[in-house]
Amino acid sequence: MTTINLAIIYYSVTGTNYQMAQWAAEGAKAAGAEVKILKTPELASEEAIQANPIWRTHVAETQDIPVVTYKDLEWADAIIFSIPSRFGGMPGPVKQFLDSTGSLWFNGKLVNKVVSGMTSAQNAHGGQEQTILGLYTSMYHWGAIVAAPGYSSPVTFEAGGNPYGTSVTVQGGKMVEDVKAAVEYQAKRTVNVAQWVKQGLAQV
Repeated sequence: MTTINLAIIYYSVTGTNYQMAQWAAEGAKAAGAEVKILKTPELASEEAIQANPIWRTHVAETQDIPVVTYKDLEWADAIIFSIPSRFGGMPGPVKQFLDSTGSLWFNGKLVNKVVSGMTSAQNAHGGQEQTILGLYTSMYHWGAIVAAPGYSSPVTFEAGGNPYGTSVTVQGGKMVEDVKAAVEYQAKRTVNVAQWVKQGLAQV
């Protein structure tokens, strides 16, 4: 099988989406992918981070995780985003990073990337589906190929039934649904779709 370069790009304040990114990496590596876990640039002030003990701890624990660059996007055959919902949309740092990729988009560097999205929110109906769909809207402008899990595996139902991408409810600092298997499955599916696309492009 063709080896796939997978960038897992996350934004996380409390660690939920970082954990999901790690699970995605496990699933992708099991499918034979070369994986990079990367975080989006942080826009919040140091004062705001230090004022929140959980946020401060998470930042310290992940200080060695590389910040995503445009070169990482070019390197990747596939990209999985793991981002929290913010008022039903993407967090500001993620939106800002995507908005800054215009030169790559203009030069066709993002076309045919296989992408998939995951998210979290405090409430089950706190904008999880809308956040993923909003992310995918940007991906359509890239000319990317969305690899949503759909209902292609029972683990999607077991994790709460979101066909657009794995989503989890977080209350009291703990994940309500057990989504590990769904995240791993979504990552494997993303890698598999990317393999089909890459093999097909090689034959064109």
